[in-house]
Order: sequence, then structure tokens, then C-alpha cells
Amino acid sequence: MVASPNSNAPRLLEMKEIVKAFPGVKALKGVSLTLSKGEVLALVGENGAGKSTLIKALGGAHLPDSGEIRIDGEAVTLPSPHVSQLEGIAIIFQEFNLVPKLSARENLFLGKEIVKNGFIDRRAERARAGELFQELGMSIDPETRCQDLTVAEQQTVEIARALASDARIIVMDEPTAALSQQEVDKLLSIIRRLRDEGISIIYISHRLEEIYEIADRVTVLRDGETVGEAPVSEVSKSELIEWMVGRPLEEEFPKCRSSPGPVRLKVEGLGRGTSVRGVSFELRAGEVLGVSGLVGSGRTEMARLIFGADNLDTGKIAISGERRIIRQPRDAIRNGICLLTEDRKEQGLILIHSAQENFGLPNLNAFKKGFLIDGKAEAQAFDSSRKNLKIKVSSGAQKAGQLSGGNQQKVVLSKWLEGNADIFIFDEPTRGIDVGAKYEIYLLINALVARGKSILLISSELPEVIGMSDRILVMKEGKVMGEIENAQSTSQETVLALALKE
Repeated sequence: MVASPNSNAPRLLEMKEIVKAFPGVKALKGVSLTLSKGEVLALVGENGAGKSTLIKALGGAHLPDSGEIRIDGEAVTLPSPHVSQLEGIAIIFQEFNLVPKLSARENLFLGKEIVKNGFIDRRAERARAGELFQELGMSIDPETRCQDLTVAEQQTVEIARALASDARIIVMDEPTAALSQQEVDKLLSIIRRLRDEGISIIYISHRLEEIYEIADRVTVLRDGETVGEAPVSEVSKSELIEWMVGRPLEEEFPKCRSSPGPVRLKVEGLGRGTSVRGVSFELRAGEVLGVSGLVGSGRTEMARLIFGADNLDTGKIAISGERRIIRQPRDAIRNGICLLTEDRKEQGLILIHSAQENFGLPNLNAFKKGFLIDGKAEAQAFDSSRKNLKIKVSSGAQKAGQLSGGNQQKVVLSKWLEGNADIFIFDEPTRGIDVGAKYEIYLLINALVARGKSILLISSELPEVIGMSDRILVMKEGKVMGEIENAQSTSQETVLALALKE
């Protein structure tokens, strides 16, 4: 049942009964949403729910098969991104559409340069860029190349570009996925400022806490249909999750009690330059050791040293009491260590290869038949793993790049399980995946722990670290600032205090 919003404000945007089908799949089955002037509308749903297709229809990238789009009450057709932009619509995708080697100013006015006497008026562009950045509360040199800006600054350039084109509707797709908490707070402040100025925002995010902090209303999609709509103040988090996944989740973090066994991994004095400095800890069998810290604290760099992706300057690594020399990932894999990387698309998968090929890549020795690969044995192993992990693929031949974030993560996990790893390093395991897929990843972590596997869980989401860990290490500037023995009884404030400790 779809709840009705309370607002009686005039509608700036109406999308009615939008239908869009692709070969073999009906992505949108009559989706509707409305957006008022000066409103932040959260658009949420699991991966594959239809959010991206709907936004591409609004942005002119997809022409709906049927349905109606109205702006200011007038029916419009949006056959191209250019026409959509002329209607005052700007889409800021998770992957920015900036030219890295061009300056912030050049990106701002690309295709709509300020011209004087037949030449680009750089002075006028610099002045206007400065005004826009000041309006957004950011200090950015307009002549700095975008490749030299931080992710948050690049995002500000994208927002400023939307304002420069007189956008009335700005769509933000997972805008905080790669931001630190301070940068998230800054972005939310910018969004409030835009809302106060009468600009309407469609905010897409898997982070529900942000939805409750910034949105006025929420629209929920599931399987290409609108299944829920309400003012944010009138829907609880559990109700929102139930709308998204189609079933109640009893608890957000289904942590199971464990009885850790002997020390499996011992790290002493691990160091590399200034990124990792004297890190020491122990990880036991059947235990989840969380690693927290602000962006840049050295968490990922530490994980890469343990996995052999980078060479360490100092330190020792022991596995089950025996010192091991790990100079490259091959050594780590041989010693039962695996790394689920922070960026699964760039480092964890070969997107143009099939799910089965990605699964088999680190396990080729197991499928060798003479000098050839036994494709039948590989296919049978992948099919068994697919069933166990509930990986949603049309077949093993489906390209990894075509899978949702949650299913990509499961493919990465499946290849390490096939190799019978004992130590799993999860670096941001739920980044960019929906709440239902997150829950499944948590259940998989529980299952690994129940089998006596050791988990090093690195995450920027404090509730996740606290909710799924037995103990927590807190890092800052490459050093361990403290250890929390009982994760379940601690608070976010305690963890943050250690992360900010001088």
C-alpha cells in the first residue's frame, strides 16, 4: 500500500505510470513519483529496483515506453540529455562526468562557455565560478585541474555546474559513497542550502541514516514498482526496510555470538612509510575484528600490506604461530589469506569477464586438466557456489559488470571460499549495496565465523563495525590508537573519540 504525502505544495515534477522494458526484462512497471519546489525527495530501493532506469528516463537517456512526465503541470518529452537540461534537470551520477585534465572552471562551462567578441571570457568565467563555489560554501581555485581536487571538491564542481545551467531539479545518485563523515556533513549542509533557495533534490542513497537527516519525503521502489511513499517523519526505519526488501528484517546487524579460538593471524610492528606505522594486533579463529578510523587513517594500506599487495618496510606476520614471508598476493593466498578490496570493480573483479571466469581465476590449479582448464569442473564448482551464496546471475557466462553491487561482492567472496581461505579481510564490504544485500553479506560473515574462519572487517560505517564485530581496532594516521574489547557494548562516541585522539 502506498501512503500519500501530506504536502499540498504545487508539484514541480510529476512522473506518472512510467513503463520501460529492455530485452528480457521489464525495468519499470508503472512507477510514479512527485517532487515539489524546494523539497528533498529520497528515492530508495534495492539494487535492480529500477532507480537508475527511472532517473535515466528523467535525464533523457531512456525514452519511456509509456507514462507521462510533467514539469510545472505541462507534459514534456525528454528524448535526450540536452532537452532534459533545457528543462532545468541536472543528474549528478556516482561516477562523475568531469574531464580530469580540465580545470574546475573549464568543466563548469564546458559546452556553455561565456563568450566575448568571439572568444572565451575566462575572467568572467572565473568570477562566476568563484561566486558559485562561495554560494556552496567551498573554497576552490577555479583554475585547479579536476584530477587534483578531492572527491568532495569534484562533487562540488558537479553541483556548481548544475547551478550554472539554472537547474531547478538536481538528482544526486549515491553522493556520499566515497566521502568521509566530515565531507558528508558538508554535503548535507549544501543540500539544505539549495533546498532553502527553492531548488528541488532527488536524493538516492543506501544509507538510511542520511535519508532521515536530509529528506522531506521518501519514495520506495521494488522490482520496478512504487511500493511506498510517505513523509520521512511518518515512516520508521524498520517499515522503510520492509518496503525495500519485501519482508521484515528482525535486526539490522544479525551478529551471532562466537567463541574465538586460538590466534590465527599475528601482526607485529607493521609499517610502510607514513601510511602505516607500527601496527600490531592478533586475530583469532572464529572472530570478527573490526577496524575503524577516519578516511586516510591507514586501514586499507594496512590490509594491502597483510595481503602482499604492497611491500612492508618493517614488521612481522605470523599465521598459527609460524612466521610467514608475504611479498605478493600469491604468497598470501598460499597462506590462506584473502582480500575483498574496497573497490571491487577496479581491484576485485574483471568486469568484462564472466562471473564464472572471475570465480575461477584464483583457483586455476584446482581446475587444471593437464595443460588445459577443465571448464566443466569449473562450471560445476561455480554453480554450487552460486546456489550456496544465492548469487543472482542469469548464468555463469553473465558478465561481472552486469551484476548488482551485492552480487558482485558475492562473486568475489565465492572465489575465495573455493580456495578454502581461513583469513578474510573485508574492506568496506557493503559500500554501495542496498540494505537487503547488506543483510545477506552479514549473514555470510556469520556463516564464515561459525566455520572457524577469521574476519578482519574494515568499514567507514560505525554502526556496521559496532554491530558486526567482536573487538574493534581504531586507527589514525597509520597508527592503532586503541582497542575496544567488547564491540557490542561500546558506542559510536567512544570509537570516534579514539579516532580523533591526539
